[in-house]
Amino acid sequence: MVIPAAGIGKRMQSQMPKQYLPLDNGRTILDQVIKTFIEIDKIKGIVIAINPDDKMFQESNYYNHSKIIAIVTGGSERINSVSNAIDQLKKHANDDDWIMVHDAVRPCVRKLDITNAIKDIEKNHHGGLLAIPIIDTVKRAHKGFTNNTIDRDSLWRAATPQIYQLKELQNALQRADKDNAIFTDESSMIENYGGNSKIFTCSESNIKVTTPDDIHLANYFLNKYES
Repeated sequence: MVIPAAGIGKRMQSQMPKQYLPLDNGRTILDQVIKTFIEIDKIKGIVIAINPDDKMFQESNYYNHSKIIAIVTGGSERINSVSNAIDQLKKHANDDDWIMVHDAVRPCVRKLDITNAIKDIEKNHHGGLLAIPIIDTVKRAHKGFTNNTIDRDSLWRAATPQIYQLKELQNALQRADKDNAIFTDESSMIENYGGNSKIFTCSESNIKVTTPDDIHLANYFLNKYES
């Protein structure tokens, strides 16, 4: 699997990259992510992409863990970090192996949701992404005023991990590089080049820590599910 962790987290209003912010359980956000995945037997190895100026990951509790098979230099965009990690992962995986990509700042993903996605893929052989159904009324606005209410029945909030076969992921990354295209996640890249993705429903706890308030919510979820 791949964990792109090269971001600097400007919206967190912190001097420290948000993946290294401490949680109430004593782990950093990134260490919490790593812990979740190394405890899943089906995951055989992890490649982590970090910022070229990163001096903090070497302090991680998992820096020398046997499942961390490589640490690569991340790029300016997520897609660059994933591409660099996939280049390294090819030395350890086959074209038809399933590869997960998970945000370094989603520390509350539940192992049950991950293992359920794995079981679905093993049965149906189709890649996809964890996602959360939208239950709120969704509005479209222009210049501060609503002008449309969107049917929410078919709307989902994309989350991670996102899971595809190595060859499919690599082909999409190569095409994106050729097109100088930037995508915010793997599913949008796969879709852009003609593929589709299966939805694996996950818990509302699978939040992306982006702002200071998200830290409090992450601590709440972790305390709820770890206690």
